[in-house]
Amino acid sequence: MKTIDNADQLLREGKYREAIELLEEVRQIHPEEESVLLMLAWAYYDSGAKEKAVSFLEHLLQRELERKVFTGFAFDELVRIHKQDKNFPKLIETCTRAVAAQPDDANLLIELGRAYLLAGKTQESCDIFEKVVHLDSDNPAFYCLLGEALFVAGHTDESESAYRRAAAIDPEQLDRYYFKLADLFAKKGIYEEAQRLLKKCIKINPVTPVYHCCLGDALIGLGKIQEALDEYKTAASSDGANLGAYYNRLGNSLTRANYHHEAMLAFRTALKAEPDNPVYHRHLARSHQALAEVIEKAEISPPE
Repeated sequence: MKTIDNADQLLREGKYREAIELLEEVRQIHPEEESVLLMLAWAYYDSGAKEKAVSFLEHLLQRELERKVFTGFAFDELVRIHKQDKNFPKLIETCTRAVAAQPDDANLLIELGRAYLLAGKTQESCDIFEKVVHLDSDNPAFYCLLGEALFVAGHTDESESAYRRAAAIDPEQLDRYYFKLADLFAKKGIYEEAQRLLKKCIKINPVTPVYHCCLGDALIGLGKIQEALDEYKTAASSDGANLGAYYNRLGNSLTRANYHHEAMLAFRTALKAEPDNPVYHRHLARSHQALAEVIEKAEISPPE
């Protein structure tokens, strides 16, 4: 249809008002043509009329939900918009409607479980991912989703059990599942547990540099700086071509933990490997400044 092609060209040119006028003319003639309704939703959204766009997508979603075969175009767009806007109540509502229409669709259940997590409704998320696991108890990825939800809900023992279940299904990737859980502990600042799991990863697969780097980060969090340096040295020695990148990462980790003197040494090592790298120069200068501020503050602080 020539009018549709013209509207599509106008949209590509950013002429949203003109495109909307053409599409609205077509809609008057073909009010239920879904391709036109979807284009109108995109056009209104790009023009800044988000509420109008959502209304079209809601209409399309209802039609999708009434079919036996769920296409999900409008659903995907609404999920994207609500996530972008951090409108978690609407996100949960949209996902709940979809799951009500397709209760055995694992992908829709996963979206709902993630929506609950984003909204801070951790127990509801765990309940949903339990359902996902029951749909296919031989899928390790589903146990990882359950494990993450359980961890966020504060059930760390149950979370580890879920990751172990994933590993039992896929034993060749055992270190990968330990690493996923270790990352959750590290992000939470529970470095002892991250250290424990990362050591298991290294025992299984000692030649993976990222395991040594992450263990080094956990050790920095525990204040075990020399042990952290040793782990980074091991990582860098296994991949000499990227020596600078490893020591730059080490410097950043030390900086975040306020070990500025040690960070300076790490950035200097990175610069020896890549002397013309401007990022490393900036990071070194930042460490110099941070250390100077610490020293100045210590010198002017009144005695206790």
